[in-house]
Amino acid sequence: MSKILIVIIIYIIGLIFGAVVLDIWSADTSVFKGLLGLGWTALLLIGLFFADKHEKS
Repeated sequence: MSKILIVIIIYIIGLIFGAVVLDIWSADTSVFKGLLGLGWTALLLIGLFFADKHEKS
């Protein structure tokens, strides 16, 4: 299993956790929930960058 696929699976599990447990996509949103979603996506992009860099070398 490639490292990129592992990063994507962890991201999807985190999205499901955020939707079910943290209720990120509810009608009652806040700045904190928005920043939490942005931060999680930023971690995905950083993880993809390093996983791709590691697979090339």
